[in-house]
Amino acid sequence: MEEKIIKTEYSEVMQKSYIDYAMSVIVARALPDVRDGLKPVQRRVLYDMHELGIRFDRPYRKSARIVGDTMGKYHPHGDSSIYDALVVMSQDFKKGLPLIDGHGNFGNIEGDGAAAMRYTEARLQKITQQAFLSDLDKDVVDFIPNFDETEKEPSVLPVKIPNLLVNGSEGIAVGMATSIPPHNLSEVIEATKAYMKDETITTKGLMKYIKGPDFPTGGIVINKDDLSEIYETGSGKIKIRGKVEVEKGKGGKTNLVITQIPYPMIGANIAKFLSDIAALAETKKTQDIVDITNQSSKEGIRIVIELRKDADIENFKNMLYKKTRLEDTFGVNMLAIVDGRPETMGLKRIIKESVDFQFQVASRKYSTLLEKELERKEIQEGLIKACNVIDLIIEILRGSKDRQMAKDCLVNGQTDGIRFKSKESKIMAEQLHFSDKQANAILEMRLYKLIGLEIEALIKEHEETMANIYRYEDILARRDSMAQVIINELDAIKKEFGVPRKTIIENGEEAVYEENKIEEMEVCFLMDRFGYARTVDMPAYERNKEAADSENKYVFSCKNTGKICIFTNTGQLHTVKVMDIPFGKFRDKGIPIDNISNFSSEKEEIIFVTSQTELNLYRVVFGTKLSMLKIVDGGEFDVTKRTVAATKLLEGDAVINVTVMDNLKDIVLRTKDGFFLRFSIDEIPEKKKGAVGVRGMKLNAGDYVEEIQFTKNGQDTSLTYKNKTVDAARVKLMRRDTKGTKLRI
Repeated sequence: MEEKIIKTEYSEVMQKSYIDYAMSVIVARALPDVRDGLKPVQRRVLYDMHELGIRFDRPYRKSARIVGDTMGKYHPHGDSSIYDALVVMSQDFKKGLPLIDGHGNFGNIEGDGAAAMRYTEARLQKITQQAFLSDLDKDVVDFIPNFDETEKEPSVLPVKIPNLLVNGSEGIAVGMATSIPPHNLSEVIEATKAYMKDETITTKGLMKYIKGPDFPTGGIVINKDDLSEIYETGSGKIKIRGKVEVEKGKGGKTNLVITQIPYPMIGANIAKFLSDIAALAETKKTQDIVDITNQSSKEGIRIVIELRKDADIENFKNMLYKKTRLEDTFGVNMLAIVDGRPETMGLKRIIKESVDFQFQVASRKYSTLLEKELERKEIQEGLIKACNVIDLIIEILRGSKDRQMAKDCLVNGQTDGIRFKSKESKIMAEQLHFSDKQANAILEMRLYKLIGLEIEALIKEHEETMANIYRYEDILARRDSMAQVIINELDAIKKEFGVPRKTIIENGEEAVYEENKIEEMEVCFLMDRFGYARTVDMPAYERNKEAADSENKYVFSCKNTGKICIFTNTGQLHTVKVMDIPFGKFRDKGIPIDNISNFSSEKEEIIFVTSQTELNLYRVVFGTKLSMLKIVDGGEFDVTKRTVAATKLLEGDAVINVTVMDNLKDIVLRTKDGFFLRFSIDEIPEKKKGAVGVRGMKLNAGDYVEEIQFTKNGQDTSLTYKNKTVDAARVKLMRRDTKGTKLRI
């Protein structure tokens, strides 16, 4: 076979491939369909459970069975994604309307994961069976081939409610993300009915029924006035607070009890919330806290904060709203797949798309039902007609040689070859004109059907069939009739599955609290070589001065209202408020500096630590690996940001020394290859923090500066090289930007 090489631009191939990949993630993985509010993996799990017969009124089945069957038939993307979807659809703290009934450990609100799929069991919820899967046998949706074209799966489920609003959705695709809050089922149904009765209704009109999101964790939405714009545009931010109750504690103390949390707090953020409250006490932001206990259980959230007798309750609550995640933000972006394309929609558009889908489903459903009733009518009329001439039919059957001869007589009146008792019977037989279906039904009819009561039942059944035909034709012919049928179904769902609203919607006041005035005092900052930092009062330091100086890498005094400045080898400056550093006893361990600053010990190395007060009084010398030097006014580092660039570095360079200019005389540089250079500090120019600096020493290829020291009047200075100490006085005083000398060690 001759090779055919197609030449094409590489960038075009990459672009097309990436777009194909992106659209696959957007449409087939990450975003829900506006019609049923489900992502493909969720739809496939529910359909597979339906196919396996794991109904709400049947025994539970192992989750591993469901996951394996779903993966093998419909979703070839790994078992973890399928099981995660199954777990989330069963969690009542994540879904306003759980679709799966889980049995076993399916995780909890505090972030503990579900047990392995081999231990847990599941089955469909009753509402899932009735409102999501009930009409799949009536040709209401299109079925498409699965990934290997060995099975068929529904392209969408015939969901009878706007599930996208009821359960919400979250997902990250390529270049876009969806974040839709859950809503109350009863309110969504009422809004849907209102739209069906008046399609010109505005978003504000719909909001008379849908007050706002209804999170399964409850809470209080405090920006009610912003909701109309959010629901109009489909995007915005919802501010939500936890519910706090005041209870009387022991000994006249007051307990603040958190009974509902903001929806974004579920999971690991509850532990973070508790640690944030503890940090408020540790850093002396408040002295009102006596104790914190998490008494949450299966019955619900209950976090108890015991306060002092004289605590200002309102001020403390406002501090929690400001300083912790007790007040949080839910970002809304109502993005979903519409006709195969991702679109951001407002409230009315989502309801419209859902209602249009309901009419499509109802139209296909009643067309299928009408077709079946018409077929049943035809057969019933044939049987009734046959009962009137049953003696003739029996004579035809007894006189025929085979089934086909009898059938031809019933359908076309052909009497050739059939023995009749009389000429009259033959003439009557020639006048028979049953349809093909009627003839088959007559031939398959059992003799007991000739009993009088059975014939009466057949006539009654025919009357019911005619009534159904009239009803179905009316539903298909008149939109009002079909709308009423859909409304009746919605009312039935609301009556059986509707629940009261959990989330309160209001316009809350901005949380304002007065910080306790901190008495300014001088403290001693201590940080060991492992990066654990703490502060102690000065008397404690004086009593343990020898131990403090020997056990810690950085020891200096500072104000408790000031800041600590951390310079790193990457040229960054990280600042930390002294109040954020634990204050306690001398033997306390402290806290890793990584935890209270933007410093990352995995990416950076600490070069120098000092107080902001110290920097404001002096200038600072910077020295780098490639021998770049500069002096910067310390006042430039008095910044409000937690992290700024302290100096500019060349490619491959790193800061190796930062020193405060307190009575410095000469600077001494030592390279890896053993070259030493000493020159006056006055030769280093003063620059801005954004400058690179000047070259301090000429370096050979592959050589770099390993150590920088400074001499002071009246003090000895030494350097280390090959594990030996070199007195700085031995190094000849030279000029800056020279090669230096190589000492014999």
